[in-house]
Amino acid sequence: MKAGARNQLTARVTEIKKGEVMAQIKFVIPAESPMSSVITVESVEEMGLQVGDEVLLLVKAIHVLPVKVE
Repeated sequence: MKAGARNQLTARVTEIKKGEVMAQIKFVIPAESPMSSVITVESVEEMGLQVGDEVLLLVKAIHVLPVKVE
């Protein structure tokens, strides 16, 4: 997958909180710095995100976009 965001961080999912529409996913990056992102529950389910998964975080402006590493 190609992306326009130049700031890319490998991270591990540490927590997923699902609501009716949105989900908050918490991550930890190698520097052990916590980060989080809010995406739709549908996106969490389509990606099959689970605690412990490795993801690539694409950081652009105010958005942190998780991409599941296959």
